[in-house]
Amino acid sequence: MTTALPRTRVMTQHRFGGPEVLVIEERERPVPGPGEVLLRVRAVGVNALDRLVRSGAAPVLGEPPFTLGVDVSGVVEATGEGVTLFRPGDEVFGKIPAGGYAEHVTAPAEHFAAKPTTLDHVHAAAAPTATLTAWQALVDLAQVAPGTRVLVHAAAGGVGHAAVQLAKAEGAYVIGTARADKHGFLYDLGIDEAVDYTATDFATAVHDMDVALDLIGGDYGPRTLNTLRPGGLLISAIPGDLGLSPEDVDARGMRFAVVQTEPSGIRLGKIASLLASNRLRIHVEAVLPFTEAAKAHELSESGHVQGKLVLTLPD
Repeated sequence: MTTALPRTRVMTQHRFGGPEVLVIEERERPVPGPGEVLLRVRAVGVNALDRLVRSGAAPVLGEPPFTLGVDVSGVVEATGEGVTLFRPGDEVFGKIPAGGYAEHVTAPAEHFAAKPTTLDHVHAAAAPTATLTAWQALVDLAQVAPGTRVLVHAAAGGVGHAAVQLAKAEGAYVIGTARADKHGFLYDLGIDEAVDYTATDFATAVHDMDVALDLIGGDYGPRTLNTLRPGGLLISAIPGDLGLSPEDVDARGMRFAVVQTEPSGIRLGKIASLLASNRLRIHVEAVLPFTEAAKAHELSESGHVQGKLVLTLPD
């Protein structure tokens, strides 16, 4: 008699297209390999990149079928050979390569950090990509310090609102671009100035910035150069739509860098301490059940989500 292998559900897709291509399937539960953990997912963050990958606009996962989702929070169910960081029963959160829209997922243990006990799974799942992008841009690349003048575009969005808070935690003076109805939210986060890009040309209104974080791409890069002081640093988090070249920036006497967010349990451990102390707050605009991933993608496509969207899975 053959014993049936444990099963799990995943949200997958077999073709590129709109939110309707997302479908739930049942599969064998994955087994962690050496250095990996098996995570029982409790919540998964929905990122703007998810919808671009789903549609084929950013085919970073190759051809379907595949499962989206890089930001997860959950409980370790099993560990692979050589894993000493975590044990079954530990609550962790992290950024993984893909596959988070699922009840179970395996990923390298080093991609995870212990979830703060003061943080629920929803807010933990909303944090990894947003906070790691902001950290790697502002702390690792820009080395923001007290008095640094920082401009953040799309400041009320997922990465943007994390960047505002991290820059403030490092002592920076922070200006952010956002629609007027988001300004109250930004001032509550501690921003120094908010600029309504629909009513004011930030390229002429903002001056003498040391660092600018471009979370939009296109013509924002060239326009943002006008806000920087000589020797200022422009950081783009939109590798596929820079709007300029490093040579363009160098010719203006400024510096340029691209941040491509890397998983890092070590950095997330540092971020976790900020989350635990409430010095960093991740805003979640909407929480939907895992089965409504398509609806979450529709919300994401509006382009005006404040903070993050999260899918939850049953215990």
